[in-house]
Amino acid sequence: MPEGHTIHRLAQDHLVRFGGERVGASSPQGKFSDAAALLDGQVFEGVDAHGKHLFLGFGDTGWVHIHLGLFGKLGFGTAPAPPPTDTVRLRLTGGGHYADLRGPTTCALITEPEKRAIHDRLGPDPLRDGDDPDKAWRRIARSRTTIAALLMDQKVIAGVGNVYRAEVLFRHGIDPYRPGKDLTEAEWTAIWHDLVALMREGVRNNRIDTVRPEHTPEAMGRPPRVDDHGGEVYVYRRARMACHICGGEIRTADLAARNLFWCPGCQQA
Repeated sequence: MPEGHTIHRLAQDHLVRFGGERVGASSPQGKFSDAAALLDGQVFEGVDAHGKHLFLGFGDTGWVHIHLGLFGKLGFGTAPAPPPTDTVRLRLTGGGHYADLRGPTTCALITEPEKRAIHDRLGPDPLRDGDDPDKAWRRIARSRTTIAALLMDQKVIAGVGNVYRAEVLFRHGIDPYRPGKDLTEAEWTAIWHDLVALMREGVRNNRIDTVRPEHTPEAMGRPPRVDDHGGEVYVYRRARMACHICGGEIRTADLAARNLFWCPGCQQA
């Protein structure tokens, strides 16, 4: 599932291509036909993103709420657009560009109050200016749930997925199984600010890189990572490999239906 940096990047990409343009809208798949008919010919007025939720704004007509889920894809191209396949849930055209949405968990035309209700149920997002990390801290500080599970709970903090969860805990030497209530406020503040920096970098580069400059392949004289996920990381999808820092074996285990990765040597209980 795409993490928050991908959704914020998609928001930016939509705004650059369609902002202020009168767009065409269609649903070749047919599942979004009624709403697409209402959007067709409307001005694309703005975008918003919160965690893993993308919102495309069309003024009084409403917002297109998109959640890609595990299988959704959003791709862009330049005009002329090729004939769409019947898997395209929503196609937008305008300004010399097109965007095709396939396989999302959610694609719905919603009102402003419905949009606000979605924001209200989500935790603060490190990529949203003004979001309050104390809102997340108040829940973490009284929870017996592991910090690894709390970081993946979108009601606690929005946008963090499996990669950022594993990497930020490693970067701060925190055992992923530590209960939230045992985290100090200083540790939480450091985690939040680190997520802000890492995820902003993810938006800029459209990939996740989490290793510090002194641990890059060039600095350490090691081969670069080869993985379809891309990006240089410390522990994510590096199970049974040697830790870049201590040389110990990276471990993996199931936690809340997702694979957890950590280094027992660097993240001691």
